[in-house]
Amino acid sequence: MTFNEANSVRDFVRDLLASIDVQFVQGSELPRRADEVLLETQVKDALIRLNPEIEEAPQRADEVIYQLRSIILSARQSPRPVVANEEFANWLTGQKSMPFGPDGAHTTVRLIDFENPAASANHWIVSTEVTYGIGRVERRFDVVLWCNGFPLVVGEAKSPVRPAYSWVDAAAQINEDYEVNVPSFFVPNVLSFATEGKDFRYGSLGMPVDLWGPWREEDGESAPAPVGLAAVKQAVEGVLTPSAVLEFLRFFTLFATDKNHRKIKIVARFQQFQATNLIVERVLHGRIKQGLIWHFQGSGKSLLMVFTAQKLRASAGLTNPTVLIVVDRIDLDTQITATFNASDVPNLVSTDSRKELQELLVAGVRKVIITTVHKFGEASGLLDDRSNIILMVDEAHRSQEGDFGRRMREALPNAFLFGLTGTPINRRDRNTFVWFGSEEDESGYLSRYAFQDSIRDGATLPLHFEPRLSDIHLDEDAINAAFEELARQHQLTDDDKIALSTRAASIEALLKTPERISKIAGDIADHFMTKVDPQGLKAQVVVYDKPTCVAYKEELDDLLGPDASTIVMSRDARDPQEWKEKYTPDRDELERISARFNDPADPLKIIIVTAKLLTGFDAPILYAQYLDRPLKEHTLLQAITRTNRPYPPHKTHGLIVDYLGIFDDVAKAFAFDDKSVQQVISNVAVLRGQLEPAIQAALAYFPGVDRTLGGYEGLVQAQSALADDETRDSFAAAYSVVSQLWETLSPDPVLCDHEADYRWLTDVYESVRPSDVTGRLVWHTLGAKTLELINEHVTVEVPRTDLETIVLDSQVIEDLMSGKRKDIDPVEVEKWITARIAKHVGNPIFIELGKRLNALREKYAHAQQASLEFLKELFELARDTVAAEKEAAEVPREELGKAALTELFESLKGDDTPIIVENVVNEVDQVLRTVRFDGWQNTHEGDRLVQQALRKTLYVKFKIRENEVFERALGYIREYY
Repeated sequence: MTFNEANSVRDFVRDLLASIDVQFVQGSELPRRADEVLLETQVKDALIRLNPEIEEAPQRADEVIYQLRSIILSARQSPRPVVANEEFANWLTGQKSMPFGPDGAHTTVRLIDFENPAASANHWIVSTEVTYGIGRVERRFDVVLWCNGFPLVVGEAKSPVRPAYSWVDAAAQINEDYEVNVPSFFVPNVLSFATEGKDFRYGSLGMPVDLWGPWREEDGESAPAPVGLAAVKQAVEGVLTPSAVLEFLRFFTLFATDKNHRKIKIVARFQQFQATNLIVERVLHGRIKQGLIWHFQGSGKSLLMVFTAQKLRASAGLTNPTVLIVVDRIDLDTQITATFNASDVPNLVSTDSRKELQELLVAGVRKVIITTVHKFGEASGLLDDRSNIILMVDEAHRSQEGDFGRRMREALPNAFLFGLTGTPINRRDRNTFVWFGSEEDESGYLSRYAFQDSIRDGATLPLHFEPRLSDIHLDEDAINAAFEELARQHQLTDDDKIALSTRAASIEALLKTPERISKIAGDIADHFMTKVDPQGLKAQVVVYDKPTCVAYKEELDDLLGPDASTIVMSRDARDPQEWKEKYTPDRDELERISARFNDPADPLKIIIVTAKLLTGFDAPILYAQYLDRPLKEHTLLQAITRTNRPYPPHKTHGLIVDYLGIFDDVAKAFAFDDKSVQQVISNVAVLRGQLEPAIQAALAYFPGVDRTLGGYEGLVQAQSALADDETRDSFAAAYSVVSQLWETLSPDPVLCDHEADYRWLTDVYESVRPSDVTGRLVWHTLGAKTLELINEHVTVEVPRTDLETIVLDSQVIEDLMSGKRKDIDPVEVEKWITARIAKHVGNPIFIELGKRLNALREKYAHAQQASLEFLKELFELARDTVAAEKEAAEVPREELGKAALTELFESLKGDDTPIIVENVVNEVDQVLRTVRFDGWQNTHEGDRLVQQALRKTLYVKFKIRENEVFERALGYIREYY
C-alpha cells in the first residue's frame, strides 16, 4: 500500500467533512461546466427557499444570479480580485437588496441561512478534483467546499511522505498560481487551506503564504499537541465545519486598506476566533461580568477587538449593544482607531473630549465608541446603567490605576468589562487579575495566548539580547560647569543647589556625559551599518530623556547624515521652541513619520525616543532596538517587544542591543511565566555554553542507536527509540532547543564540532516531525534557516566575542574575597559594578557607590590595575553593591520617597508650625497613589495632575504654603513615585 496526497490527505479531509452531513460529489459529477464558478441550480434553489419575494416569482432568482455573475466576471479585468471578493461577500452576508417588494420596494436578498448553518437549512457539498478554466488556462483544485452552490473554501493537499513538499508548497500554489491565473473562482471565496498531512494552515485571498495561520485548540497546558493527521483532523473540525465557515464569513473577515492604499482581506487567527467567541458567549449568558484576555504583544489584540465588536453588534440577543474600546494613551488611541477605521467598521465613533463621551453615554448611543480611560476623569457618578454595554480595555494593567478606572466603573455599573493585555502584572496596586480576571476562570484569565504560542505559530518572533556594556567615564569638570551655569540661569536657592548637586553626582549624569554618548552613538552607527541596514531593516534608539535624544541625534547626524534619523518625543510647554518644531509631532505628522519608517525605500532608518513609541508602535521593519535607558516591569516588556513583528524575508528575530546590562530586569518582567521567557528571549552572550549540553540531551533519546548506520536500517533504529507520542513530543522539545541555539549562533566556529550530530538529529526529527514545532516554512519563508545552515549558505549576526556579560553574585564575590578564585579580570569587575549601579538611577545609596568607584579609579589611575590593593578595594565595593541591591530590592521606591518627605517635613516643625509629620506624609502618599499613573513624569497631563493634588494637600489641608517646600516635595515625588 502506498501513501500519497490523494489517498492519505485529500481523502482524509473529504471523509471528515462527509461525516458531518456534508454531501460528497466528485468534481466531474457536479452540475456545472468547467468555465462556471457557481453551481447555479443550487444557487437558484437557495434563493427561492430563503426569500419569500423570490418564491412568489422564481424568475427573480435569475436577476440576482445575473448580478452575481457580473461581479465574478469583473475579477478577470482587475489585478486585485479582493475588491470583487468584498462585493460578493456583501451579497453572501445579506447586505444587498433588490426591488422585489410591493411597489418596487427594496428587500434584502438572502443567499445563506446563517441562523441554521447546517445541512438542514443550507446545501453543503464537498468535492475533490474540481476543474475550472477559461480557454487554455485551466486549473484543478484538490478540495472545494460549496454552500448553496457557492465555492466558499478551496483546499490543496500535498503528500505526507515526501520531505521536499510541505503545506507551504500547497499554500503557494493557491496564492501564487490559482488566485493569479484563475481569479474568478475565488470571488466567492471565504478562505483557503493547505495541508501535507502533518500541518494545516489557512489564509484569505491575497494573503502572503508566511501569514497563513495554523489552527489549534486549547486542550490545557499539560496535554500534548496532536501530530500528523490527528492535528489535521483537529483543524478541519475547527475551521471547515459549516458553522465555522459561516462564522468566518459573517464575523471573522475584514476588508481593510493597507498603508499603500490597497484593499486587503484579513481572516481571524485561531486565538482571535476563540477569544471572541468566549467573550460573546460570556456576554450572552450574562452571569459573569468580566474576563481577562492575555495575548502576547504583537499577536493581534487590535484585530481581536475589531472581530469581537463586529460579532457583539450583530448578536440578536444583545439588542443593539454599545461597545466601548477603552485605551489609556494617545499613541494607542491612534493605533487602535486606525485599525478600526481601516477595517471599515460600521457605526464607529472616536471621542475627542470628555464632554462628548459623557453625552454619548447619557444618550444611550448604540455604537462602537473608541475612547481613552482618562476621558472618564470628570465623570460624576452614573452615566448609563444598561447591561448591554461591553467595555474592552486595551493594555488593561495601565488603564485601571487610580481614579480613572474607578470612575469608569461607577459611570457604567452594569457593563461587561474585558481586559486585553500582553503583559499582565501582579503588583500591589496594579493587579490585572483582580481588576479583570474572574474567579471562575482557571489561572485568572478567560483566554491566553502565551509567548511561546505566538512564536510557535509565527505570529511574533523571538527576541535576542546582545549585551554591549560600555565603560562609563565621569567628566566632573563638565558636570560642574553645567551645574553652575544652570544655577546662574535659574537663580537657584541654596537648597535647590544642594538637591541639584546631589542629582549631578548621580549615575544619571554618568549616563548622559557627552563622552559616553559619543562613544555609544559611534557603536550604534557601526552596528547599524554592518548588521541592520544591509538586511533592509531599521532600528530604534531608546535613551534616558529628551535632552539625551537631542544629543544622540546630533552625534548620529555626523555619522550617518541628518536624513537617517529623527526624534519622536512628547511635547511640553517647557521644551525649547526648536524641539517643538522638529521633534514633537502631532497625530498627522506622527502618522507620516510612521509611514516613512515602515517604507523600506525611505531614507529614515532610525527613530530616537525616550518614552514615545515604546507602546502602540507597530512597525514590522523594526529589527534592532538600541537600549540605553533603564526600564522596569511592563514598560520594559512593552518596549522590547516593538521588535518582535514578523517581516519576511530577512527578519528571523528581534534584536535588543543592551548598553546597560538590563537582561536581568527583562527576566523579572516575565516573572509570572518563567518557562515561557526562556523560550522567548535568549541572551546571545551565554548561548555558546548551552549548545553541547542541549545536543547531548537530544541524543540521550537514542541509547544504543548506531548513528553511523545509514539508509532505512539506521532510520528504523532511530525511530524505534521514539516509539510513543510522549517520547516523540519530548524529543521534539529537546530538538527545538538545539535548533534555536544553532540558528542563533550561526556561523560561530563552535558549531563545526557539532555539525555531524546536528545533521543526524535534524534528519531524524524531520522524519517524525510533529506539527510545526519549529515553525519552519520549506521554500518561501525564513524558517528554513536551519537546513540552509547545514548547507553553509546562510550567515547570521553574531555578537562580538569581547562583549560577553560577566555575572557576579554574592557567592562569587565571597569566593573572590577569600581567595578561592583568582581567575577574574579587574576590568570586568569594574564593568559589572558600573552596570549594576546604572540600574538604580537616583538612589542615594548607589550615588555614593558611584562616587566610591570613581574615586577608586582615580586613586589607582597610574598604578597597575592588577595590584593586590586595588583588587581588594574593588571586591569590597562589589560586595557593598550586592548588599545595596538586596536592600534596594526589599525597600519599595515609594517607601524611600516617604522617608525623604518625612525628613523634609520634620525640618519644618517648630512652635509656630505644629504639624504632625506622619499625617502629612501619609496623606501625600495616599493622594499620589490615586492620581499618578505609569510614566506620569514624562507627560504634561501627568505632571499637572500630581502638582494639583500635592498643592491641594499642602496648601488647603495642612496650610503649608511655602513655595520652596512645595518644589522640594515635588522633586522627591518625581524621583520616587
